[in-house]
Amino acid sequence: MTLNGGGFRERVTGGLKKISKLRIKTSQASLLTFTVVILILFIAFVVRILPMNWEIQANQGRLGLAEFDAFYEYEIANHMVSNGLLSPYYPTQWVFTQLWYPGGVNVASLSLPSVPMTGALLYDLISALGVNIDFMTFCSILPAILGTLSVLIIYFIGKDIGGKAVGMLAALFLALDAAFIERSNLGWFETEASIFAFLLFFLMFPRAIEEERPVSSTVKYSLACGFSMAYFIMGWGAAYYLVDMTVLYVFVLLLLRRSTRRLFLAYSLTFGSGLLIAINAPYINVTYLTTFAAIPVVLVFLLLCLNELVGNLKSARERLGFATVVLGGIVVGFAALLASGRFQSLAGKFITVLDPFLRGANALVESVAEHRITAWGSIYYDVGIMILFFLVGTFFISRNLNNRNLFLLVFSLTAVYFAASMVRLLFLLAPAFGLVSAVGIAGILRPFMVLLREPPKITKKKLGLVHVGKEFSGIAVFLMFLILMTNIAFSPQAGGVPPVYRQVYAPLSLTAASLPVVPSQPIMEWYDALNWMRYNLKSTTVVVSWWDYGYWLTMLGNVTTLNDNLTINSTQIENVGFIFMSNETQALKMLATYHADYILTFVTVGETSATTSSGTSTTVGTFVGYGDEGKWTWMARISGEAQQRLLGEKYDCYWTNENAFGYYNSTTGSWIWNNAGTNSTIYKLMTWGLDRWCQVGGSGVTPSQTSVEPTYFKEEYFAGETLTPSDAAAYGNIVPLVCLYKIDWNAYYASLGK
Repeated sequence: MTLNGGGFRERVTGGLKKISKLRIKTSQASLLTFTVVILILFIAFVVRILPMNWEIQANQGRLGLAEFDAFYEYEIANHMVSNGLLSPYYPTQWVFTQLWYPGGVNVASLSLPSVPMTGALLYDLISALGVNIDFMTFCSILPAILGTLSVLIIYFIGKDIGGKAVGMLAALFLALDAAFIERSNLGWFETEASIFAFLLFFLMFPRAIEEERPVSSTVKYSLACGFSMAYFIMGWGAAYYLVDMTVLYVFVLLLLRRSTRRLFLAYSLTFGSGLLIAINAPYINVTYLTTFAAIPVVLVFLLLCLNELVGNLKSARERLGFATVVLGGIVVGFAALLASGRFQSLAGKFITVLDPFLRGANALVESVAEHRITAWGSIYYDVGIMILFFLVGTFFISRNLNNRNLFLLVFSLTAVYFAASMVRLLFLLAPAFGLVSAVGIAGILRPFMVLLREPPKITKKKLGLVHVGKEFSGIAVFLMFLILMTNIAFSPQAGGVPPVYRQVYAPLSLTAASLPVVPSQPIMEWYDALNWMRYNLKSTTVVVSWWDYGYWLTMLGNVTTLNDNLTINSTQIENVGFIFMSNETQALKMLATYHADYILTFVTVGETSATTSSGTSTTVGTFVGYGDEGKWTWMARISGEAQQRLLGEKYDCYWTNENAFGYYNSTTGSWIWNNAGTNSTIYKLMTWGLDRWCQVGGSGVTPSQTSVEPTYFKEEYFAGETLTPSDAAAYGNIVPLVCLYKIDWNAYYASLGK
């Protein structure tokens, strides 16, 4: 084939002329909507990346990660980037030996792949395009991008429900929701980043069951729903909620006699494809289908089949008889399967979401702050007066229960229950709250907006004609604007400081040393301790700490740890709790089984004034409560649950909770340690750290607790001990002490005559 140069140029020139004559037809309203949505997305992204100011300073130009779990997800993603996308799973499963020593962690069977695989895949893509960026920085920014994507998706959901106004309001509320920002902001490279897949499912499933659409459209939306469901199942354990909430919605449609063949097709394709994809992940696998969460999926599918079959029968008698026989068979069949023990129960923390009162029986679950029951005051603090609009929106939705509104109603009511059950799930409530509140506000404003669009009216009265102006409607709209702006910008329920402000203008947890303060500069003590370990210890060196800090120690300090936030081995966590709560001799006996080299504790110290017995005033160094000095009670409770086991293993464990180590003095508001308490390992490690700071950085400040120098634990590196009170002013007058002790095995074995 040959090209005539002149003819080719003429065709190109003619094509360009035609394109230049095209005019994109758009209305002012569409242009305004587009502008507003873009502005909301811009706001959503900007507020999520504002903490980078601290991160750049602390990480020498790089961005860090948030909390603890993000470092585990990052390590998996980094392994995928270095060794291939499927490397943790194929050809051999990756066992990470630096975690949960000595057994290690089988990453393939103990991790959800969606988020790390997304990070690795996108990073490979932008690298192929020539973008040069540090991988941790990329993983830090990615959650903010996915959070902004969630805001865009909820706009389309709101648009489907109540038009563009509802969509824009819902997007704005989600963009500025503090609970949602907290888990979709800079550095939150964790399982919650997969929430966008949940919202995609919510957008597409109602479309899939619409009768007005062609069957091909139903098939496409259903398969897309299945992919979104699979991604969410492989991304976050809370996918149990998406699965069973959808099942509940379909069951309600059956009760309301709204079941159609379109619903049957969409349900079958969605759950069939979604579960088929999800069970291929090693962590999920085929046993997911035998959990109690999956039973309702099968039951409702059978009911849909029964509904289709009964609908084809002619007489009412035939229908009743057939339905009775089939339902009886279903009940008998599932009863037999339950009796055989083939169904697996839900994991501990998931079952406690359904029944939060079970949580008190499991000290390990209860010890995690985000697993606590949500106080209603926390919800009000987060959303303020929006609660009223949520109630109004629920009313409007209930008055018009079409299939889409019914889905939103089921979502919102169940989300309220689970958010009240667990603090962490306030994040899941945010999209439902934004949508329903947007419906409420739009419903309130709708009649006023109609009046604003209509021409002026003249009404008759006794004394003549009266002009009815639009100013009353304008005032109503303006008042609504003031209410919303007051709630968002001033938040009276939060003392005038919006919760969103606290979220976006605070550093990430490591840069804040896990303190609930907004410092004027990055807190570097944890960075200093982790860097010291990375450059002075080996990767095989075993460092024992409470489980909170395990990921930091392994991923950033490059040492081997016994436990972390994965909490896969409750026995080992009980043992670590025992190490801290027992006396030194018993602690060393347990530490010897783990070949431990170092032990670490983290305490927070502050200054206060006190009066001596002679009446003079003195400055006292005291524990603040944000470190292990506030967590040791959980060490006592968790290890106390293993009392019988430990006694059977010839360890001295004579406690069930913290009361064996002292008592709380309500008059002074302090804990009074007894002999068992002052002889415990944790007491010695904490008070010796306090004493060292009082001598060094505190320049003679009197410690509030009588310190006891450990016998077998020698100071190796104390980050923060040189901080002066003036230095601590930048940290909210709190001194963070990361105290690393080396275990003196020679002295211990010498005491045993070995």
